[in-house]
Amino acid sequence: MLGKGVVGGGGGTKGPKPSFVSYVRPEEIHTNEKEVTEKEVTLHLLPGEQLLCEASTVLKYVQEDSCQHGVYGRLVCTDFKIAFLGDDESALDNDETQFKNKVIGENDITLHCVDQIYGVFDEKKKTLFGQLKKYPEKLIIHCKDLRVFQFCLRYTKEEEVKRIVSGIIHHTQAPKLLKRLFLFSYATAAQNNTVTDPKNHTVMFDTLKDWCWELERTKGNMKYKAVSVNEGYKVCERLPAYFVVPTPLPEENVQRFQGHGIPIWCWSCHNGSALLKMSALPKEQDDGILQIQKSFLDGIYKTIHRPPYEIVKTEDVSSNFLSLQEIQTAYSKFKQLFLIDNSTEFWDTDIKWFSLLESSSWLDIIRRCLKKAIEITECMEAQNMNVLLLEENASDLCCLISSLVQLMMDPHCRTRIGFQSLIQKEWVMGGHCFLDRCNHLRQNDKEEVPVFLLFLDCVWQLVHQHPPAFEFTETYLTVLSDSLYIPIFSTFFFNSPHQKDANMGREGQDAQSKPLNLLTVWDWSVQFEPKAQTLLKNPLYVEKPKLDKGQRKGMRFKHQRQLSLPLTQSKSSPKRGFFREETDHLIKNLLGKRISKLINSSDELQDNFREFYDSWHSKSTDYHGLLLPHIEGPEIKVWAQRYLRWIPEAQILGGGQVATMSKLLEMMEEVQSLQEKIDERHHSQQVPQAEAPCLLRNSARLSSLFPFALLQRHSSKPVLPTSGWKALGDEDDLAKREDEFVDLGDV
Repeated sequence: MLGKGVVGGGGGTKGPKPSFVSYVRPEEIHTNEKEVTEKEVTLHLLPGEQLLCEASTVLKYVQEDSCQHGVYGRLVCTDFKIAFLGDDESALDNDETQFKNKVIGENDITLHCVDQIYGVFDEKKKTLFGQLKKYPEKLIIHCKDLRVFQFCLRYTKEEEVKRIVSGIIHHTQAPKLLKRLFLFSYATAAQNNTVTDPKNHTVMFDTLKDWCWELERTKGNMKYKAVSVNEGYKVCERLPAYFVVPTPLPEENVQRFQGHGIPIWCWSCHNGSALLKMSALPKEQDDGILQIQKSFLDGIYKTIHRPPYEIVKTEDVSSNFLSLQEIQTAYSKFKQLFLIDNSTEFWDTDIKWFSLLESSSWLDIIRRCLKKAIEITECMEAQNMNVLLLEENASDLCCLISSLVQLMMDPHCRTRIGFQSLIQKEWVMGGHCFLDRCNHLRQNDKEEVPVFLLFLDCVWQLVHQHPPAFEFTETYLTVLSDSLYIPIFSTFFFNSPHQKDANMGREGQDAQSKPLNLLTVWDWSVQFEPKAQTLLKNPLYVEKPKLDKGQRKGMRFKHQRQLSLPLTQSKSSPKRGFFREETDHLIKNLLGKRISKLINSSDELQDNFREFYDSWHSKSTDYHGLLLPHIEGPEIKVWAQRYLRWIPEAQILGGGQVATMSKLLEMMEEVQSLQEKIDERHHSQQVPQAEAPCLLRNSARLSSLFPFALLQRHSSKPVLPTSGWKALGDEDDLAKREDEFVDLGDV
């Protein structure tokens, strides 16, 4: 058939040498160009999107077993994406198995999603960057969502190869200016067509009213106040326009060092304890300025050195926890385990999977984050202590740990609206540098650290271990991670609220220019049809039972689980003030002089943590109370759906969690049907039940990686590894031991 062929091995250095076999000669392809063009898929452009370059007669390789099949089509590059437009026959229109995104197609790669670009020259794979003197015969693109695209350029015209390869390299690898992002082109072109979802009730925390609402919801308004001292960002561009501080704190103190050294409220517990964060004061060498800073901090302590601020635990997450470099290094190693070029490479690395996984340290970093969050939860829940998180700018690990603590302690954060509001409050308004950490501008690779992705991975561990406690699914978390690289939503494309407002035209005196209005990522209807959105909502979520007025009377605002927790008596006394004995150490830390082991590693803390942790897990789970994850070795797992979804060999046909889910949904439907019959007999009003996702309920061919897996590409037989095979025995012995191969989906 025209445009299809086979290539052995695929482009990777470890695989067999590629030997492309085409069913047609190159001259026949060019001769029939007009006929082929009629079959090509039309390029769909978003508002403001422009075509930059394209190439015809490109073959996109699709993995299958130990070889690769090629599909003929056009490769195009716009100012928004790289897209392959192939024959319709290659894309099966199967609503049952495909989870379609309305913005990004199956063969589309946003420019921000491109991780690395490789070229194959004389069967050797090399990284491509800058100006090329020689152009490759094969192009390999590794994406940040872990997809791998391979394109054969052997039959493409030379000038088109130069144009498309140079264009892709330049628009994905070269440094950019913020104003040149597609974000602004789209916002300008879609200005009159932007429609927000009326069902989206996510709290954006961009008004004083939002913060007051959160204070009232958590009962934090008894000790804390929302302030507007930074309105218009006149005090600090790092902080949001509105935030919350302890009530006794004078607002003029916020202005003194532009928000540095100020305890900022994150969340309040039912027992009155609170979670706060603080950024360090600027580093100074001058003794006079150091003395001024010390006096300022002393003043802050005296202001809040009164009940109920006497019992405070400090956590220095900058010097006493993880480093950003550790996170960056671990993820760089970890992601390479999933960027697989071909089936042979998959089975070759499968022999040493566990050693490679362990050497990356990614799962250990997840464990350490969860453990730190549990330690803080123990201080707040069991010891009624306030916790102050310290970090240089309070915008990376502070965001991660504070979000995890709230997810464990506040059931509202486990609803979809609550979770989205949590991200808005702690990450977007908390000043996490999405622009730098995602390296959207390609200006500094050293700043690219997947802190937010680490958070989502930690959340997945909780969702995986306690599914009924969460209103959203792992599919929701997966598409949320993908949305980091879609530049039509402003949520993840700025370093601070000030940067967003300044660049969207919401600041300044220019009354003639209308402020741009961008969508937020929480408008899921922009990406998915209602049918697909059902996969984002957990049908097994256990909603909190509604209490009648009689039950509400006399109830105390308290977690049900707290009654069974061993409470540790605080050792504080009325004479002990805020930090008191630790003040000097804390001041040194806030002034930039890092100290090791502040107070986190004492034996007493470890004993309290273990007692708290073991006691909680010995009781039955209250899905609307405190929620702690298991953090022992085997309990921290690979997030299979996100990391393995594009690898056919990693699928379990008809198995995995999705099979369990489908059976549970069948039982739910049967129970619901019986309940309706009972209700009819008693003439009672029918209570609406959670509807099972129709895609999952009606699918006959389910996979462990549903709904992302491409079932037609499944490879069931392992290929004999090219290295280390002697340890497995001969080929006959390997066939007998096929069932011993480790399935990555269960790791």
